[in-house]
Amino acid sequence: MNYDRPYRGGGGRRRYRDREDYDTHDRRREYESPEQILKNSIIKLGEVDPIQEVPRLAKQLHEDATSMLPAISEGIRIAVTEQPYKIPYYAALLRLLHGPSSLGTDTSAGQPSAPLGKLVLEDFWKGFQGYLDKLSWRDVRLCIHFFAHLTVAQVISTESMAALLQSFAAVLDEFGVSYGRGKHAALCAAEGLMIAGAVIQKSLSSNTAEIIAAIHGFNESMASSKNLVQPLASLTSGSATVDYADELLDSVIAVLKALEASEFADPPASFPQPYLEYDDLDPVASPPFELPSILVPPEVIELDGLPSDGGEDAQVKRDEWPEYWFRLFDNSVTPDPNTISGFLIRSNFRDMIDIFEVNRKECARLLLEYPKWCVPGTFKPRAGGPLIEDDPSANNWQLESAVIEASLGFLFLLPEPGQKPVYFIALITELCKLSPSTVGPAVGKSIRKLYSCLADGLDVEVARRFVEWFSVHMSNFGFQWVWKEWIPDLVLPENHPKRTFVRRAVESEMRLSYHERILKALPEAMQDDPNVISSQQPGPDPEYEEPLHPYHEAYQSILSLLRGRSRADEVIAQVDTLKTTLDTSHTDMHIDSIIRSLAIQSLLSIGSRSFSHFLNAIERYLPLLRGLATPTDFEAKRDILAATAAFWKRNKHMIGIVFDKLMQYQIVDPTDIVAWIFNMVSGHGITGPVYVQAFEWELLKGALDKANGRVTIARKKVLALRKEQDDSIARAKASGGADVGNMEVDGEVKPLKQDESATENPQLTIALKAFTSLTREQRSVLAKTLEGFVSCLSPVPGDAYQNMHSKTVIDEHSWERRASWTNDEWMTWETWGWYRHFCRLYSPYLRNYSTTLSTVAFAKIEGFTTPTAQSIKKTWDIATGQEA
Repeated sequence: MNYDRPYRGGGGRRRYRDREDYDTHDRRREYESPEQILKNSIIKLGEVDPIQEVPRLAKQLHEDATSMLPAISEGIRIAVTEQPYKIPYYAALLRLLHGPSSLGTDTSAGQPSAPLGKLVLEDFWKGFQGYLDKLSWRDVRLCIHFFAHLTVAQVISTESMAALLQSFAAVLDEFGVSYGRGKHAALCAAEGLMIAGAVIQKSLSSNTAEIIAAIHGFNESMASSKNLVQPLASLTSGSATVDYADELLDSVIAVLKALEASEFADPPASFPQPYLEYDDLDPVASPPFELPSILVPPEVIELDGLPSDGGEDAQVKRDEWPEYWFRLFDNSVTPDPNTISGFLIRSNFRDMIDIFEVNRKECARLLLEYPKWCVPGTFKPRAGGPLIEDDPSANNWQLESAVIEASLGFLFLLPEPGQKPVYFIALITELCKLSPSTVGPAVGKSIRKLYSCLADGLDVEVARRFVEWFSVHMSNFGFQWVWKEWIPDLVLPENHPKRTFVRRAVESEMRLSYHERILKALPEAMQDDPNVISSQQPGPDPEYEEPLHPYHEAYQSILSLLRGRSRADEVIAQVDTLKTTLDTSHTDMHIDSIIRSLAIQSLLSIGSRSFSHFLNAIERYLPLLRGLATPTDFEAKRDILAATAAFWKRNKHMIGIVFDKLMQYQIVDPTDIVAWIFNMVSGHGITGPVYVQAFEWELLKGALDKANGRVTIARKKVLALRKEQDDSIARAKASGGADVGNMEVDGEVKPLKQDESATENPQLTIALKAFTSLTREQRSVLAKTLEGFVSCLSPVPGDAYQNMHSKTVIDEHSWERRASWTNDEWMTWETWGWYRHFCRLYSPYLRNYSTTLSTVAFAKIEGFTTPTAQSIKKTWDIATGQEA
């Protein structure tokens, strides 16, 4: 026994184990392969000074070229596709590798006969071809950036680069090319032309005019769809010109036309070209690399043999829509995307934000270090740094404002952003934490700009995401905001977009904190306004809680059984007893409706303490719920939804949660929720014209997503079972007609009967029936939603309720006078906005059933030429690809 070692108890053992883990990890790092070390050296290029590091790295690569050529090309390929801001320096590295060795290395024995740069590019091209075969568009585009810089550096021949760009431009002339495919191909050709256009223009094989014309023609052919995804909604005209926003391909055309007018005399001034500092290459000793010719592969369309009303079920493809990027600052503050420098900087920001989605902290750090990779004077230096004012080419843009503008532009893309919204929200939070003194003011200016746009037609979905971002961001920084700036807007109508924003932001903040905390953060004028924040904290509001209510005793009798955890059959018996004993003389409601309301509100009451309490109550008393509403009793389902909405009217967020669980347990169907939303019931019947606002839209979206999700799951199950069946048949055929999957214990194999697997698969039969049923439900949900919007926005003579504002708010002259609009007009305008969002968000599903849906939903307005009917049909035609 070693008495010299002091006793450390259990902690000593833990520390020793931690030390073992550390030593093991340290040993693993110590034994990294030489190839991995070399790749890491390439990837980490420029972490101190890229200008000085490039020659040193080139010398090292020359020395290791014989045995590590694949590692070199792979390292460069990874770096180019994951660190786009370093591409000019990797081009400089290849330029040194392509020329004769002037770095003091021995190029005689043991060294490759061809220039190392050529060998690296040959291997690099294989990776590029792999990206192209998979249609990994971002990686393809970044490789083209690399090739374009190498063309300017005389490493790649101008003719082959021009042919490569022409191959992507040819995609735009394909018959029936989708917008997503055409957009990506156009970006590949355009961005390559922006970087290498100057040298291509001077070559004998210049095709810049043809490429620009192809991109312009494709962009013009998609003009109609732009109106539906503008961040500032234009209900009164079809103009594609929008204030405070730039469409992606419109910016591409503006940049290329300006370059063409100047004969490509203006290279991207904000990006370094370090390779131009080297001597020109001798075309005889170091001939330029010839890029092989390519053919862009077609899109893969998977047909699974499951038709749905004449079309295949499809997932939402975000790439099928034009992209509008919000502008929050002047061109003197942030780069103008309609200039070559502004466009490429925004493209770099977008790629960085997209690539580093897996690590928001690293993304924030790299974004704030971005000026390191630009020409000095592109962005204002940090505090204490030298400001380049004498140079007329210095832009001195504000980095933080540009980064926030790009991040929010990504967040506000319609119909959906490229990543989950929470990623962009978290990224902006990290940016503020890294540099609060510089990023904070940019965030504040962005909030004020967006708030001012609310009254100028800010799209309803953009406004909803603005609320979400604002409330979460405030919760991360102590809810500190200058609320008093918005006190003058309290005189506006309650449903004015600015009032709606404040109310919904406060509601969201209370969910992230608590009522008293948010109440104290607001100025007194807002505290006293019940349309900003209620004097009561959000919570349940049982209708029968008051002792004076005529049904209070009946309510308590059910509630006491539930609180005592009685069996479901005992509660059902009590409910049946109440049907015969309740006095209904003082109400016009049917006795069954009263019983359902009593039972649902009792159940919600015991589950109101927490989400887990609610789930336990639902699961324990499922027989009670299913007894209250049979699958075909639509009146009962409507009563259940109405009772839920009444119970949680002071906390509307809970209504969506309860509705979701009712759908999950199949107490109600998505179609029931859609029908209930468009036929709000209160007492004796429909209360009036239905307005779809953000709350109603969230309920609608929940129902639509549930129906679409069920079809997707059922489809996957059918495909899996079919694959399993096909594999079984294939194995049987391979074994000579015996079923190898059905063996006896003694090893004998049963012979497979003719078509046995194809006809006797009960699981597949059940799955197909379920898929058919769910597809029918999906179609019904979409149809009822479309019918509901048509009834709201284009009432016909004879309808019980006429919304006279539906045609007013889409009139241009009325829009100019919107300052005098009332609550009804603003709510109607918002309903139009949610109809547009419904069409663009669910367009792939709507296209599957376009004929059936339009026939059913538009039957009541068939032949009508009113402005509302025409506007509804035009939006529908654009979303379903039928716009002429």
